[in-house]
Amino acid sequence: MPSMLDVVVVGAGPNGLTAAVELARRGFSVAVFEARPTVGGGARTAELTLPGFRHDPCSAAHPLGVNSPAFRALPLERYGLEWLHADLPMAHPFPDGSAAVLARSVAESAASFGPRDAGAYRRLVEPFLAKWDTLARDFMSLPLTALPRDPVTLARFGLTGLPPSTWLMRRFHDEKAKALFSGLVAHVIAPLTGIATGAIGLVFALAAHARGWPVARGGSQAISDALAAYLGDLGAAVHTDYEVKRLDDLPPARAYVFDTSPAALARIAGFGGYYERFRHGPGVFKIDYALDGPVPWTAPEARRAGTVQIGASQAEIGTALHDVARAGRAPERPFLITVQPSVADPTRAPEGKHVFWAYGHVPNGWDGDLTDAMERQLERYAPGFRDRVLARATAGPAELAAHNANYVGGDIACGAADGLQLLLRPRPTLFPYHTPHPAVFICSSATPPGPGVHGMSGHNAAKAVWRRLTQS
Repeated sequence: MPSMLDVVVVGAGPNGLTAAVELARRGFSVAVFEARPTVGGGARTAELTLPGFRHDPCSAAHPLGVNSPAFRALPLERYGLEWLHADLPMAHPFPDGSAAVLARSVAESAASFGPRDAGAYRRLVEPFLAKWDTLARDFMSLPLTALPRDPVTLARFGLTGLPPSTWLMRRFHDEKAKALFSGLVAHVIAPLTGIATGAIGLVFALAAHARGWPVARGGSQAISDALAAYLGDLGAAVHTDYEVKRLDDLPPARAYVFDTSPAALARIAGFGGYYERFRHGPGVFKIDYALDGPVPWTAPEARRAGTVQIGASQAEIGTALHDVARAGRAPERPFLITVQPSVADPTRAPEGKHVFWAYGHVPNGWDGDLTDAMERQLERYAPGFRDRVLARATAGPAELAAHNANYVGGDIACGAADGLQLLLRPRPTLFPYHTPHPAVFICSSATPPGPGVHGMSGHNAAKAVWRRLTQS
């Protein structure tokens, strides 16, 4: 290691690794320090239940990953990353055995909503889908880390998406479209009435139509491993099992980049209460299952989907979100996001067996057990589900935070994604990657564009670091 590095990155999650790669590609000397024994952050894979069953402890399906401008610009396929797709990106079943779907085809998706809403859905998404790659780059580069390539489309998207999702859903008449879109918004655990929640739902829908909601062959760890392998070929070093408690624990460098929570950065760098107004959102209760066969969904569409949302109506989903975000209680009927990776990737489980992943939302730091409530929900849509369970591994907020220190109180979004904090995080500023120290930067999901395995927070932060290093 040289006596003075250009950049030290703390945290080897997808954002930290992406920031390191972007800077190493530009010729800077880079080293990464990770507290855990392996790289990965929110993109890891482990045998959590039984031998031969490979689970993703955090993220499992990756609509933002496969659509990420940062990942698409890197040769990650050469390092083992392969995206695998189920027949349907996502299904949203209903208790009567029917389902709405997000298919790669806009027409197929629209048809699943019923005749009264099919046209409204096509009119909503098709103008943006035609310009998706440019829109995604512009949207995920906000605030202004790059000038918009198509400011007109970006402005139109803003006018459509900035109001609450409940306004956008007035375009629809029937429950299928409203429930599916509510579920899309709920992925960031934000009340449906919040600012810019319409944009959240639109981004997830457009991502499905553009490139799907795939899983990574072998598990989400493949994303992190591909980034780390490419980083190694660029000459950078990754040090694991290296906990950083203060800046003095790190080697001298011209810049330091933190893929951590704002509170951890403030503690390590001595920033006092600089981020004291940063709010953490609700947590999640997650269950990984080893199953003796596929989930016995009543709706045929759900059996073909990689991701399945569970919520009977817009009202039921809205109530569940209100309970955890506003009332501070676990919902009686939690909204569930579930992923069945082995539908697309049979290598995840022994022949004839399956892995299954589900989580429900709970208040931050909640210490209860949501297993029974979640499985009652699953049984509504997949009678006999419990009979398929060979083993389960549960993780509440405390276990998730122990697994990944960025998940404070079980908050997998690394900060509440509602109100102005959805748009201006971790502080209300146009320079979110900067800190009080000119040589210290933050690149975690606490910064724009926010949660998800997409590397764009790291990509954007790397631009800020590059500009400083080339100007100094």
